[in-house]
Amino acid sequence: LNRPVSGPTHDKKLPVGHHPLQLYSLATPNGQKVTILLEELLAQGHIGAEYDAWLISIRDGDQFGSGFVAVNPNSKIPALVDHSGSQPIRVFESGAIMLYLAQKFAAFLPTDPSRRAECLSWLFWQMGSAPYLGGGFGHFYAYAPEKIEYAINRFAMEAKRQLDVLDKRLSENEYIVGSEYTIADMAIWPWYGGLVKGWLYDAAEFLSVKDYPNVRRWTDNIYARPEVQRGIKVNRIVGELSSQLHERHDVSDFDLRTQDKLVNAKL
Repeated sequence: LNRPVSGPTHDKKLPVGHHPLQLYSLATPNGQKVTILLEELLAQGHIGAEYDAWLISIRDGDQFGSGFVAVNPNSKIPALVDHSGSQPIRVFESGAIMLYLAQKFAAFLPTDPSRRAECLSWLFWQMGSAPYLGGGFGHFYAYAPEKIEYAINRFAMEAKRQLDVLDKRLSENEYIVGSEYTIADMAIWPWYGGLVKGWLYDAAEFLSVKDYPNVRRWTDNIYARPEVQRGIKVNRIVGELSSQLHERHDVSDFDLRTQDKLVNAKL
């Protein structure tokens, strides 16, 4: 799927459901950030945050379809289209989507200028740091066809440095921005919480995540939230069937349309 040019490889329209927000995504950490936020918004009573989540299979090249490229010319998930106004608004890049939604619903983004600046700083810390964790450490440790010791060591040290940055921050704060749960937590958690939980790259032991007790405490506290547990299931295509909700169009889908329910219905 790697190629040196951008743009679509084939014609394919994107489906559009009945809700104001149309999300086109996959349950990678970047995709989970947005679905967690949407589920948190709905739990707060923001009915305008109701959404349809459509699966984009990056293994099959769905991100290079003409409809998806029209929403995100960079061909990366997630991508969002907001149909609530007179004209559709496209938003791409996970951080941009989170900021757009937080501002739209005036939620999970501090109003105090100092705390808002802190929140945005950590949001963009995640955007700048995670490529070293995923495309750097994750790629060379788990996916590269040959094991390159230098590359693994280089990015493992950077991953551990980032965990140490978080651990120091969380040693003095319940959440990333003090006592307030924000989009910074939701952006950082799928990457670094997933790493601590052993969900990413099977690398928890290799990176000695036990050495970061504050990150582990924060990870467990956020994972205990029902909204987070729902959000990480959306557009998920790996793991236990009960953890996979390929498409999400209604809150009842979590009870009725996870893959274990659909498979059993066919038997």
